[in-house]
Amino acid sequence: MNIIRYQPWTLMNRLHREIDQVFGEAYTPPTADQQALADWTPAVDVHEEADRFVVRADLPGVDSKDIQVTADDGVLTLRGTRNAEKRTEQKGYERIERVSGTFLRRFTLPENVQAGEIRARHANGVLELSLPKQARVEPKRVAIEVN
Repeated sequence: MNIIRYQPWTLMNRLHREIDQVFGEAYTPPTADQQALADWTPAVDVHEEADRFVVRADLPGVDSKDIQVTADDGVLTLRGTRNAEKRTEQKGYERIERVSGTFLRRFTLPENVQAGEIRARHANGVLELSLPKQARVEPKRVAIEVN
C-alpha cells in the first residue's frame, strides 16, 4: 500500500499556473497595435538570482538578426519575426502547426535593474537575457533631536 500525501490545493495551483501562462503574470488586454504586431507568443521563463534576473525565451527558427530587444521606461520588450519555410511541392496530406510571423512580449522591469547593462545571447533557439541588479540602497536612520 502506498501512502499519498493529500494536497487539496494542487489542482487549483495548477489551474492558476496555466492561466498565468495563457494570460501572463499581469494580464493587460493587448491594444489594436499590439494585436496587429503579434502573430504568435513565444514561451518565456523568468527567474531571479542573487545578482541578476534571467529571462529565457524559446525562439526556435528565429534568426538573431530578426530579434529586437529594448528596455525603455521600465519596460523590457522582445520583438521579432519567424519566417515561414517556402514549400514548392505538395504531395499527400499536410499539417502545419508551427506558427510563423511576428511576436511581441513585454515585461515590467523591477526598479533595481540596471537597464543600460542588459546582455543578450541567442543560441540553439533560446534567447537568454541577463538583467543585472543594482546594489540596494539601505534606508538611512535619521537621528531625532531633543529640544
